[in-house]
Amino acid sequence: MLFDKSGQQNTIDCIDMVIRHIEQSNCRYVVVASTTGKTAIKFFEAFRKIKVKLIIVTHSVGFKAPGKDEFDPEVRKELIDARIPIHTGTILTHSLEKSLMEDFKGAYPGYIIASTLRRFGEGTKVAVEVAMEACDAGLVPEDEEVVCVGGTGSGSDTVLLVKAKPSKRFLNLEVLEILARPRGI
Repeated sequence: MLFDKSGQQNTIDCIDMVIRHIEQSNCRYVVVASTTGKTAIKFFEAFRKIKVKLIIVTHSVGFKAPGKDEFDPEVRKELIDARIPIHTGTILTHSLEKSLMEDFKGAYPGYIIASTLRRFGEGTKVAVEVAMEACDAGLVPEDEEVVCVGGTGSGSDTVLLVKAKPSKRFLNLEVLEILARPRGI
C-alpha cells in the first residue's frame, strides 16, 4: 500500500493492512510506535479479538522536555490492565549521540543510520527502531518475523515486516516486506 502523503490520516489503513497480514500469515507479534497513546489505543481497540501479541513502544521520558512523559497516563493504565506490554525507552538513533553532536558538533553513526532510514520515510526509521527496542526489551524473540508500525509526526503511515534483531545486531536486522508507506519522504 502506497499512501499519497505521510501522516495520521493513514492510521486506519495501516491497522487494516496489519490485520490483513495477520490473517494471511502466522505472524504472532505486532509492534506499534505511539508517542501520546492515541495510536496505541486505536490499535488496541482494533486488535481486541485478534490472536496476536500487541506491543507498544513510546518515546523515552524527557524526550520532549525534562521529566515529561508524553504518553497519556490513562491510556497507559488501560493498556497495562489489558496486559499489553508498553516499552518506554531510549530512541536508539537519538539520545546519547544527539548530546554529543550538540556538544562536539560532529556526525555520529546513529544519526547517519537515522538519516539513511529516513530516505525511505520517517515511519520506516521509526518502525526499524521500535523493532530493535522491543527485541532489546525481550518483548519479541530475536529472529521472529514481526510486523512493525511507525509514523511521521503523529499516527501511523508505515508498516514493515521485519526479522527482529536487538540493536546490538542492527546490521543483521532484515526488512522482509514493506507493507505500507507514504510516497516520498
